[in-house]
Amino acid sequence: MKYFSLTCYCSTDEYDTRVLPLLRRMIKLEELTLDIINKQRTTFIDGIQINDKILVYMPCLRKFTFHISTEVELHHFTHYPSNEDIQRTFTNIGYKQVCCILTYIIDSVICHVFSLPFAFNHLAYIGNTFPAIDFSDVRELIVHDDMAFEHEFFIRIARFFPMLKKLSVINFESQSQRKETSTSNNNQLYSTVEYPYLISLCLRPTHIDYVEQFLNERKTHLPHLTKLMIEYEELRFITKNFTRDATRRNCARVTHLNIDKTIVHSKDFYNYFPLL
Repeated sequence: MKYFSLTCYCSTDEYDTRVLPLLRRMIKLEELTLDIINKQRTTFIDGIQINDKILVYMPCLRKFTFHISTEVELHHFTHYPSNEDIQRTFTNIGYKQVCCILTYIIDSVICHVFSLPFAFNHLAYIGNTFPAIDFSDVRELIVHDDMAFEHEFFIRIARFFPMLKKLSVINFESQSQRKETSTSNNNQLYSTVEYPYLISLCLRPTHIDYVEQFLNERKTHLPHLTKLMIEYEELRFITKNFTRDATRRNCARVTHLNIDKTIVHSKDFYNYFPLL
């Protein structure tokens, strides 16, 4: 075998017990593509591990494309690693076209390591800190952080993920900018963010500020949004019981609305979502 591609989700120890033994048998492999998510590990998959446990067994390998995500609980670390620490493990083995993203969430840290350019259509659980590189191949994205996502964050997402079709936002912190402008009608702080290809948006569970962020057309323009997952009470509040004009346009093309309760809707509701 000369070419091999593997996509897998490892919920426990499958990476060590099944994936690595499989790869080590492919001594004649010339091209390898890996897209792997690891949960419940005590160490990251970094350059040293990749070299010692995969690459040394593939002397004929000439092309290696990868994205490996590893989640580790913080109590396993005596020293919290930095992006530079992880990056250095690849530089030391001669891999320079590699990038790292670390995302700290509650009591865990998620480490993404990937070859450049990023070649996969999905990326899950990145936070406020991500590199200014081209993620044009990404169609599905999940963002999650313990620190608030401000308006500028979503401007960066639109810029570096220009072809995004599905987005999930998980964040329970209020936006500071929204606090500053909550008592006024001044929207001059915001330039409108446009996601021209976004068709699916999940805002559940998340802080109500992000419902305002995405449904208010002065902040975000979603010309092709057709699927919306959201908490009903947050939707009702932000749309002022389905009468607010500023949030009407981003809801007008929705054909699939996933909410958390069954309810008899008002006439205003159906006027707000005419395509349901």
